Amino acid sequence: SDVVWAIRKYQPDIIINRFDHNSAGETHGHHTSSAILSHRAFDLAGRRDVYPEQLQWVAPWQPERLYFNTSWWFYGSQEAFDQADKSNMLSMDVGVYYPVLGKSNTEIAAESRSMHKCQGMGNTLSRGTQLEYLEVLKGPKPTDPHDPFAGINTTWTRLAGGAPIGERIAKIDREFRYEKPGASVPALLDVCRMIEQLPDGHWKQVKLAEVKEVIGACLALYLEAVADDYSATPGQSVQLSLEAINRSGVEVSLRSVEYLPAGQDSLLELPLANNASLTWKQTVTIPSDAHYTSPYWLNQPWELGMYTVPDQTLRGLPETPRLLRVRFHLTVAGQPLSLDRDVVYKRTDPVEGETYRPFEVLPPVFVNLEEKVYVYANAAPKPVRVVVKAGRAKAEGTVRLKTPPGWRVEPDSIAFSLALKGQEQVLSFELYPPLEQSEGEIHALAQLPEGAYGQELVLIEYDHIPTQSVLRRSQARAVKLDLHKAGNRVAYIMGAGDEIPASLEQIGYEVSVLSEREINLANLKKYDAVILGVRAYNTVDQLKFAQPELFQYVEEGGTMIVQYNTTWRMQFPADQIAPYPLQLSRDRVTVEDAPVSFLLPGHEVLNHPNKIGPEDFQGWVQERGLYFPDQWDEAHFQAVLSCHDPGETPKDGGLLVAQYGKGYYIYTGYSWFRQLPAGVPGAFRLFTNLISIGKTERP
Repeated sequence: SDVVWAIRKYQPDIIINRFDHNSAGETHGHHTSSAILSHRAFDLAGRRDVYPEQLQWVAPWQPERLYFNTSWWFYGSQEAFDQADKSNMLSMDVGVYYPVLGKSNTEIAAESRSMHKCQGMGNTLSRGTQLEYLEVLKGPKPTDPHDPFAGINTTWTRLAGGAPIGERIAKIDREFRYEKPGASVPALLDVCRMIEQLPDGHWKQVKLAEVKEVIGACLALYLEAVADDYSATPGQSVQLSLEAINRSGVEVSLRSVEYLPAGQDSLLELPLANNASLTWKQTVTIPSDAHYTSPYWLNQPWELGMYTVPDQTLRGLPETPRLLRVRFHLTVAGQPLSLDRDVVYKRTDPVEGETYRPFEVLPPVFVNLEEKVYVYANAAPKPVRVVVKAGRAKAEGTVRLKTPPGWRVEPDSIAFSLALKGQEQVLSFELYPPLEQSEGEIHALAQLPEGAYGQELVLIEYDHIPTQSVLRRSQARAVKLDLHKAGNRVAYIMGAGDEIPASLEQIGYEVSVLSEREINLANLKKYDAVILGVRAYNTVDQLKFAQPELFQYVEEGGTMIVQYNTTWRMQFPADQIAPYPLQLSRDRVTVEDAPVSFLLPGHEVLNHPNKIGPEDFQGWVQERGLYFPDQWDEAHFQAVLSCHDPGETPKDGGLLVAQYGKGYYIYTGYSWFRQLPAGVPGAFRLFTNLISIGKTERP
């Protein structure tokens, strides 16, 4: 329904799938799913009997064509693609250069991909001709083999009464003067009036909004509303600093300003002289029932892979619409024009200069639990610290913890007093686990005179995107384990970054995260086990020099545990990451509850010091594992476990154990980096067995 909604809302003439709907299991599941959903929704979006509840906001819409942006990757090699039948394909040169921008499509695309920073997807810019191929999946094949829109009317004549508008816009384009854009404003105002006379419909609303913004740009009109702080709470007053400036020779006046959503209106009737800044201040009040500025899809409890969004109009939006807006009512060359601007916050950074962040509506207090998981290996209590942060000045109240049955917390509540907005206070409770194995959720709740608040604040703050506040229910997992372990001191070589060291410390291990200089034999001998973090061989340059010493550490009796790596951007040949032949693959098991088979049920890692059973693979999150080896030296490596996604072949390479000299080398693609921070009991028990291999149990 969400894909049908998107098609009906945006009314595309063509749809291009980036992935193949017939390649299930060959790409990431969500990639293939997007293509499957698009392929199905194409035939449904135009039918009134499909999701009729949507029709109060949108109309049925049937796109003309569905394409698949295929490439050599889907054929296995460039040679195979060169020989493929392309009679049902279009080819397009996407390396087109834009003189106005001074860049080509491919350069812009690489810059965009380099913004995908969380996955290290930075790209080198490329230039020149680059052909992309579109395979026709549905709809008639275009007559022009290089134009995906061929035969589709994309001009103004597609709308009743639209032909004169198209002619007028074409004339504006021909006569546009870059050095004097304001000269086009009178004609653009005529276009605005003509669009307003069209029958109501999708394109009328879209084009009217676009033309109004074009008029504002041609006027070099600067309209801004800046709050005196980056956030406020419902019912709170906010002072706005407003500015309006017309940097053109066109006659413009500011008739009035409307402050939304309250609807306050300031009648001004002030001329905006050329390049003369008009500034003023206005105090507005946030409605007491205002919704918080947080991702709308996180407002309701969600299920695995599916969010609950009751408001249909929000679905598909990239972010939550801003609550506080200002509508500037102008008169331009005698014609009314209204433009909306979101309220923002800005400050002067001593290095970056003028910086902006969106204005947000947030709770008066936040309660953040310092840890997301509290894991107990014995009955001793642990401190649970709650960071209370004020979302406004003068926030006073108490905090208490809600615990699962059988767990006990002391004290029952703790008072806090925060005089200043942004001030924090750390409150410490003692949490006592039950004697038996148990798991559940703990929640922090702050009680203020006006109500209870149980949200934590997560601030997303990076240079390349706007600062965003995410509100989530303040909760953490509490896990009491039936756990035994051998060995105590662990060295951890961090790779791409994970939280396993902190997870191991929670169950009593002494963990040292080694710097690159500390990866040497003399230092490694101090530890019972050395663990390499996820993608360590992809990210740690020093490993290509330290590998012989790591192997010598194992040979002399140490345990080396290597988590998943990829062959992409490997720091040295992938066939050298293990002391015996081992080949990495792209094999993965994405179903987190996929059945796990014990290939060697009597193996030490399944029996000592914790007896591992099927129940230890319950409650796993997101996936079983990824990038499993698909070939290994069977004379030395023992494959201990096997699992697979539905319809797939067994994947036996997720846990490989080899004795090397007096010690053990273990390669494991199972997703410990997800399971341990999530507090999955069975994952802790099995990972502890890996560390304990060849050692005597300690109390």
